[in-house]
Amino acid sequence: GEGYNYIEPVEVDSIDSTAAGDVFAGALAFSLARGDDMIKALRFANYAGALSTTRHGAQPGAPTYEELMNFIKERGLTL
Repeated sequence: GEGYNYIEPVEVDSIDSTAAGDVFAGALAFSLARGDDMIKALRFANYAGALSTTRHGAQPGAPTYEELMNFIKERGLTL
């Protein structure tokens, strides 16, 4: 398609960005695989990557699906 879309960043108190890109990529792939459109998938991945930076480490920083959905709900974010 033509044009572009801007995905608004979410502000968090970041303490460690280790593996944030990996979390973003995994969340994007997950969201697309379950049939979400690209915009929804990018928002989902954006939120997952942001949340992962609020914790130390790579594997410990990766949020579960439930943690991510709670984060989205608590923040009043839109998918």
